[in-house]
Amino acid sequence: MALYRDSIRPMKFSGRFTRGLVLLFTSFAAHAQSELVVQVKPANSGLKANVEGYIGSLGDRDAEALERFSHGAEEQALKAAQALGYYQAHIASQVKDGKNPQLVLSIEPGEPIHLRTVSIRVEGPASQFKLFRLPDSPDLRTGAVLNHGHYEDAKHLIQNQASRYGYFKGHFTRQTLAVDPVAGVADIELVYDSGPRYSLGAVHFEGDTPFDDDLLQRMVPFKAGTPYDSQLVAELNQALQSSGYFESLRVDATPTNAQAQVIPVEVQLKTRKPRTVGIGPGYSTDVGPRVKANWTRHWVNSHGDSYGAEAEVSAPRQNIGLWYDTPLDPPLTDKLRWAAGYQYEEIADTDSLSKLLTVGPEWHSKLPSGWQRVISLKWQREEYRLGNDSGLSTLLMPGISYSYLKSDNKVDPHNGYRLQFDAQVAKEGLGSDANLIHGNVLLKGLTTLGENHRLLGRVQFGGSATNGYQSIPPSLRFFAGGDQSVRGYDYQTLSPENSDGDRIGGRYLVAGSVEYQYSIAEKWRIATFVDQGNSFNNLELPSLKTGVGVGIRWVSPVGPIRVDLAHALEDPGGFRIHFSIGPEL
Repeated sequence: MALYRDSIRPMKFSGRFTRGLVLLFTSFAAHAQSELVVQVKPANSGLKANVEGYIGSLGDRDAEALERFSHGAEEQALKAAQALGYYQAHIASQVKDGKNPQLVLSIEPGEPIHLRTVSIRVEGPASQFKLFRLPDSPDLRTGAVLNHGHYEDAKHLIQNQASRYGYFKGHFTRQTLAVDPVAGVADIELVYDSGPRYSLGAVHFEGDTPFDDDLLQRMVPFKAGTPYDSQLVAELNQALQSSGYFESLRVDATPTNAQAQVIPVEVQLKTRKPRTVGIGPGYSTDVGPRVKANWTRHWVNSHGDSYGAEAEVSAPRQNIGLWYDTPLDPPLTDKLRWAAGYQYEEIADTDSLSKLLTVGPEWHSKLPSGWQRVISLKWQREEYRLGNDSGLSTLLMPGISYSYLKSDNKVDPHNGYRLQFDAQVAKEGLGSDANLIHGNVLLKGLTTLGENHRLLGRVQFGGSATNGYQSIPPSLRFFAGGDQSVRGYDYQTLSPENSDGDRIGGRYLVAGSVEYQYSIAEKWRIATFVDQGNSFNNLELPSLKTGVGVGIRWVSPVGPIRVDLAHALEDPGGFRIHFSIGPEL
């Protein structure tokens, strides 16, 4: 019987190693290249690959050099076989001369070693910790074929958990792999003594920062005395980075600095420059060429307040917005925003326009369930012209919105969904010149089947109830058509019309889309879709407009770039190209 404390394990190679081999082969292109030929009978692809990995490249050895190397190659092949449980392997080598000399290894693996007994346990405080799990792979059960890699993986799993959860004095009191090649069996025993669990101490911030310690402490996701978890340290690092206040930072929670098993947490901070400016061009078929610009003051005072301005200019629409944010508790997700803005927009490419001024506070918060909530009180004054009708609307509207995003990737998700609901109300005589209830619902979903097949769906509903619809301004009416609505129809062209044919918007909106995408390369996809929707003025069964088409997608660093050719099935018909960019959820 053989007893192994440091076992052999299957070989694994990185892409860097593989590229190195390619360069090596290229550099010797002028010389004859010797070849390794591994023949396993009966065929065993796993064993063949492991032997090739153990031996590696033969370089430019000639036949004589291969003869000298063959004995060492047999020993390496035997180790590779034992790593996968084949202790009775018979290995023979043969050298074939020629333009490319070959070292041929013929392997008869024989019967593999099977596990007879497997005993893995954790002792100490970690044995009572529910999140500390024992290795439970089918490859480590009685009757399974011995694989030294699985044995090593089991040890690493235990050690990695101990490191994550703060059992820094943990160690194996027994770690044995006993192999009896004659009987064809092996026994595994792993016993790990976790020792005590360390805890996280108080967080101390250092560096030249203008912020109150109270603000910084409110970003810490744990309290002093919390049992150690490396994920909490990572969350602290992420929280400080995402705050937007710091150019660089370093979080130090080193176990060797612990006193009485309490680890002090030291954070070094370097504050970013207080101001940034951004400007960039863009394009979409909805509004054509556009330019966006923003200016941000990232921090104003020791409480972390910030403010900024943003603007967008395109042919049909120009706007500017101002905001001032005060962080609340917790400061990374909750804030009080004072916002104001002005927008000029030509609507539906007709003789209609809107001049909109808004101002008011917004309370942003993230609920424990993960929903984002915004409670607002918006005062808006809108001067508008809809065909031959014109007016001036003043509304004071309390509002609330909820949104939830679940996505496996922010830029290019493979699976996920978005839910969004918002509602606003106005009462005539209370700062408003009309009664109004206005709401929107948006649902998006994405799933990937296999590796190449993607299905996307979108449904949108909108509606308003009022006793004076003629006085409702364009910004609170519904229009359909365009890149994000019903492709095949121009932006905002699906709408009720007045007697002169001017599009004046509707009380209600229904729109939906189903899209299939197929990946043809790493960053390229082709798509086909069906969109349907319209805006209308009554709740009778509406006349929905349908667009169908095909498209191509390229995944850029800021999200997929989408180019679609869409055909409108109803009047006015024809084909339209749609271009848009950004995440699909």
